Amino acid sequence: MREPPPGLFRPWFHSYEEDHDDVRVYRPDDFPFPPARGRRGMEFASDGTLVDHPLGRGDAPGAVPGHWRLVSDRHLALTFGGARPDRELEIVRCDEQVLQVRRLT
Repeated sequence: MREPPPGLFRPWFHSYEEDHDDVRVYRPDDFPFPPARGRRGMEFASDGTLVDHPLGRGDAPGAVPGHWRLVSDRHLALTFGGARPDRELEIVRCDEQVLQVRRLT
C-alpha cells in the first residue's frame, strides 16, 4: 500500500466491544453501535489533516486537530503539535465498513 486506502477518509468511531488482542476496531458513524456513555473517534482527510475525538467532559467528544502521514506500507504517523502525544498506527484492515488499527507507539 503506497497510499492509504480510500475508505480511510471519513469519520470513524471506536467500537471497543469489537477490540481484540492489540487491535482497535472503528466503525463509521452510521453503524448501529450499542448504547455507550461516549465514543472516541478519528476523522482523516485526504489532505493530510485529521481530527482526533477524545472523550471530554460529560463523555462528550472533544476535537483535537492534527496531521497524518504515511510512513511506510500500512504505517501512519499522527502528530498533534503538542496538544496531545503523537502516535503511530498500523492499519490492519480498512474498507467502507471497518477500520482496524494497531497502535505502534
